[in-house]
Amino acid sequence: MPDIAAIDAAATRLAGHVRRTPLLSSPFLDEIAGRRVLVKAECLQHTGSFKFRGAWSALSAMAPEVRARGVLAYSSGNHAQGVAYAAARHGTASVIIMPKDAPALKIANTRALGGEVVLYDRASESREEIGQRIAAERGLTLVRPYDEPMVIAGQGTCGLEI
Repeated sequence: MPDIAAIDAAATRLAGHVRRTPLLSSPFLDEIAGRRVLVKAECLQHTGSFKFRGAWSALSAMAPEVRARGVLAYSSGNHAQGVAYAAARHGTASVIIMPKDAPALKIANTRALGGEVVLYDRASESREEIGQRIAAERGLTLVRPYDEPMVIAGQGTCGLEI
């Protein structure tokens, strides 16, 4: 797991590339909760979620020659879009393995953000096997969606902003 030093380093790499998102309050939510509730508006982030933070963090931490070969990710949507956009902004290729039953809008947005989408049937195919084959054929680096230290560090920058 990343420590605060890794999160601070991610924040340095993200500076100028991510949006600093506001904390918003709602009297209605406050009333329901019986106290003040603040919501971090990561829906205003590039690609609409905090997942861009993690993707940018991971790609920007890679050695330039590794990043230049391209990246691969598995996702049903938010991580897919974050990696596709981060890769495009870094000028490198991305292959995103998505289930065929992912929301059509997420698939379309991932493609629009520059990702090459490879669809699979989650009932009969393994995204890991597909990914390993494509990564080996093309020399791509896997950017895992939730258990990658640099992804976690980037997403942790939300906490620093709070």
